Amino acid sequence: MKPEDLVRPEILALSAYAVAPAAGMVKLDAMENPYRLPPPLRQELAARLAEVELNRYPEPNPAALRELIVRKMRVPPGMDVLLGNGSDDLIQIITLALARPGAAMMYPSPTFLMYSMNATFCAMRAVPVPLRDDFSFDADAFIARLRAERPALVFLAYPNNPTGVLYPRADVRRVIEAAPGLVVLDEAYHVFAGETFMDELPRFDNLVVLRTVSKLGLAGIRLGYLAGRPQWLAQLNKVRQVYNVNVLTEAVARLVLERLDVLEAQAAEIRDERERLGTALRAIDGVTVFPSRANFFLVRVHDAERTDQRLRRQGVLVRNLHPALANCLRITVGTPDENRILLNALREAI
Repeated sequence: MKPEDLVRPEILALSAYAVAPAAGMVKLDAMENPYRLPPPLRQELAARLAEVELNRYPEPNPAALRELIVRKMRVPPGMDVLLGNGSDDLIQIITLALARPGAAMMYPSPTFLMYSMNATFCAMRAVPVPLRDDFSFDADAFIARLRAERPALVFLAYPNNPTGVLYPRADVRRVIEAAPGLVVLDEAYHVFAGETFMDELPRFDNLVVLRTVSKLGLAGIRLGYLAGRPQWLAQLNKVRQVYNVNVLTEAVARLVLERLDVLEAQAAEIRDERERLGTALRAIDGVTVFPSRANFFLVRVHDAERTDQRLRRQGVLVRNLHPALANCLRITVGTPDENRILLNALREAI
């Protein structure tokens, strides 16, 4: 007997999510915050972690951490949060809970790969709706398809990954109002976009806001949170793995999020560097730069595969999105030194 005899055909057809080896590279492929925590905070964190009771199971969906996130992230009164092992975990939870037989999931395309992958995992019918050629959002086309398909679940990345585009706020509202099912607004990059629908949660009974602390600078602890009405979260909580947030993650988050100003200051530096990097990229002949409100740029070159390989030989790691996006590379905004190395390498590669 072989796996092919038993594994579902749609799973056999998938490729696992690929993560490139990054040892010794200038790592600009994963939209991470390039800055470490300040040394005094790291020392305080070490002392806090030394006191964690590793012999005990975590508290499921820990109340103290949820209350901290509600306070720090300005979750509106009457709303609550559900915690996950990164936002990927919460995407899976939502999809599992809504995957009735024949149910559809809808999203603009191209977008975050994990939406379509989870549709496949959970046997939901995936309905990708193409963006315009410039990766802007065609709200009229999306809403027309919405009315025809009547999806149980809609994912909108705000701003979008991998394009960096922030859809017009009025268009997002129109989608929420027209949707017959749940709309998940994925705000993974909200700190760079300066826009959020968090304050509009009380207005819409079919809206939840998904976020992660990864882009803030805590990618290694794997913590996501979903904000919404308690009625929705109570049902989604039934699907959550009992101990999906471990004690070390909780301890780090409770300490560092109390110093949210440290992470927000780093995000401000990244936003400033984004403007400088964007200007420099646009000055390189042969590079088309798409507007971004995230901490990365989508760029188009003549030959993405060859350019990517040349960058790697120079020790620079970016994300080659081929074949999902023809001849496009996604480049994370790094430190000034990292961006200088990138620009020199890219000019040579081009």
